[in-house]
Amino acid sequence: MVEGGVRNALKRKEIMHIPCSSACLPFPTFHCFSFQLFRIFELEYINCTCTYKPHKTNILTFSFSIPPHSKNMMAFNNKPKKTHLSSHFNLCTSLFFIVLFTIPALFLLHSSTSSICTTLSVHNSRSWSGDLRSAEFAWNRLSFVENLPLPVFKLRIAVFSRKWPIGTTPGGMERHAFTLHTALARRGHQVHVFTSPVEESSQSHTLSSSSSSPKIHCHEGEPGKWRYNKAWEQFVKENQREPFDVVHSESVALPHWLARNVPNLAVSWHGIALESLQSDIYQDLTRKPNEPISPIVNQSLYGVLPKILNEIRFFKNYAHHVAISDSCGEMLRDVYQIPSQRVHVILNGVDEDDFRQDVRLGLEFRSKIGIPPNASLVLGVAGRLVKDKGHPLLYEAFSVLKEKYPHVYLVVAGSGPWQQRYKDLGAQVLVLGSMSPAELRAFYNSIDIFVNPTLRPQGLDLTLMEAMMSGKAVMASRFPSIKGTIVVDDEFGYMFSPNVESLVQSLELAIKDGSKRLAERGKACREYAVSMFTAKKMALAFERLFFCIKNETFCTYP
Repeated sequence: MVEGGVRNALKRKEIMHIPCSSACLPFPTFHCFSFQLFRIFELEYINCTCTYKPHKTNILTFSFSIPPHSKNMMAFNNKPKKTHLSSHFNLCTSLFFIVLFTIPALFLLHSSTSSICTTLSVHNSRSWSGDLRSAEFAWNRLSFVENLPLPVFKLRIAVFSRKWPIGTTPGGMERHAFTLHTALARRGHQVHVFTSPVEESSQSHTLSSSSSSPKIHCHEGEPGKWRYNKAWEQFVKENQREPFDVVHSESVALPHWLARNVPNLAVSWHGIALESLQSDIYQDLTRKPNEPISPIVNQSLYGVLPKILNEIRFFKNYAHHVAISDSCGEMLRDVYQIPSQRVHVILNGVDEDDFRQDVRLGLEFRSKIGIPPNASLVLGVAGRLVKDKGHPLLYEAFSVLKEKYPHVYLVVAGSGPWQQRYKDLGAQVLVLGSMSPAELRAFYNSIDIFVNPTLRPQGLDLTLMEAMMSGKAVMASRFPSIKGTIVVDDEFGYMFSPNVESLVQSLELAIKDGSKRLAERGKACREYAVSMFTAKKMALAFERLFFCIKNETFCTYP
């Protein structure tokens, strides 16, 4: 059918439009390529140009032209050689399709991995109108240029966060909140954070009064214990003094019965009840055959169902929802039944100054922690050492491999219940405890590959992004959130099913590939991470969302 259309277009010298398939095009990053089909019998050549504009439309435009002398030759031979001419067009068309699919394939084979399909071709071939509210893809894919003139007004932003970073080892959500809202404050916006009290010893480090830092409002009470009603009272007083342009809640820091009265609210979801249920299922699957089910897990499996139903009912009370992964966005739209125009996917970002490639720093850190020079491969894992982060899997898998590969080492950065178990594995495992961002930078640069065995299907750990920003290949559980947002190309590393056998296979593949091949993969990871996971891109995307909430004029891209 398409071939016949091309033949007719050739005859009529028309422009032809062919919709893209839902799959990734063979040439996603090539906006234009051209070629010629050279002399075939009486037709000397046919010029063809193909243009693909990923940020405008999912349409391929083909334009064909036949030189004047070829037209004359066609006219001369028109009636006497009608059948013969038709065969020429058949041959031309066949050659056209051969070149069409061969040239891009060759480009793809020889191009860097940065040419993976990260443009709008991921959106099931549906054209995008340019209205940011209708975008079902991550806003990080768009370019919000930082040095463009800002509107004359600065936003006044209220933030509800259960905790604000305390000490040197905050959790992932606290680190996200700090990175995002500090970046917005540096952009000139007035950011007010309503949070729980911090330890007095930490206040000098965390509660800055600088004009380029968020203003922190700690409610009264016990340090680290969130009391939303007290925070709400503070917010109401501050909002009466001068109204806020937008309100941002980190997860359910602001309950739905209060949120329903806030039309300019956006809530970022770092975890939802349905994810908890999925995580409980995968955690239980790690049990040994004769091991009884934990009473806590059993209670959780039954108790979470009513919570999921309640969430589906009350989530609609939040005006705007920010999903931290593509799969989370799909779940909010499809399962939680939130209208697409109110679900916005903005991926987390990490500070590009804190996490970057530094070979020298990595070598020094290896020497400092005692990794011998003859180590053939160094694996790394970071974060809370708890069950839902998948440490039962990694513990068992490395127990299987350490005798077989005596020169392979595992470096564990974090603390928690599994800390001592890792230490018990012997000299090939180095347990470092919790680390500051500065120490984590050295940690990432010292390893060959980062392993994330999470059992949270909708989770999107910052550690994966930090490792990729540091130029490291990654190995992660094959969950939609990770596969659809982080490890979107096989070159970035390895994925495994959340069980010990699959993880062992992936670890052996990485060991077989060796450190040199992993360094090549790490380079590809770095290129992708810089294009998607920087704090700057995250902050600019949130800034644009907040402007859109304030004034719908800003909802149109660019």
